This record gives sequence, structure tokens and C-alpha cells, in this order.
Amino acid sequence: MIIARKVLSMGMAGAVASMLAACATSGPDQPPMAAAPKGVEGSWIDAKGTGLSTFTGGKFTTVATDTGQKLADGSYTMTGATSVEINGTSLIRQTPVSFNCLMVSTSQLNCTSSSGQNFVLTRRA
Repeated sequence: MIIARKVLSMGMAGAVASMLAACATSGPDQPPMAAAPKGVEGSWIDAKGTGLSTFTGGKFTTVATDTGQKLADGSYTMTGATSVEINGTSLIRQTPVSFNCLMVSTSQLNCTSSSGQNFVLTRRA
């Protein structure tokens, strides 16, 4: 019985020490962790690395990564928890653009244009 109490006491002491260590490493001196991305908000780059699209507050803009020239802009709407509809204008061609995308992970959008072309956007950190 005495041995069982000692084992139990040592186990409890270890658990308390572990909790205190966890508190010490996540105290006020530590920088806050970045919030997890929400929906499509943020910057996304195409597979070739040529266009950077930024989604903020229902609006999007795409710029060329080499020159910074604006290529397209418009709006987006979340049509489901992981699906987004994007509509805008190609500023190079002066034509409307329309895409439907599915967020397959917090860092990947699989998109299809209204003409049936598929492409992938990857979240930029």
C-alpha cells in the first residue's frame, strides 16, 4: 500500500511538473502564434509562379510576380465551406473572367475557369 502511494505521488508530481513547464514556455514573453488562415483570405500563387492573387474582403487582385503589373481584378464569393466563385476582368485582354475553386486544403485551391481550364493556386506564406 505504501509503495502504491509513492508511485501515485511520483506520477502526480510528474504531471504537475509537465503542466508547469508548458505554462513557462507559453508565457507572456512568447510571441503570439499566427492565426490560422480563414477561407481564401490572403495571397495565392499559380503553379508557374507568374501570378500572385490576393483575396481580401470579397475582392481579388492578381498581379504579375515579375513586374507587379495588375493582370486581373474582381470579386469572390464563398459558395460553401470550401468552394469559392470568382468573377472579374482580365485587364490585359479586357474580357470577363470566371472561375470556380475548391479549397482542398488550407494551402491549395483547385480551380476551373468558365472555359474549362484547370489550374492550382497555392497559399503564399
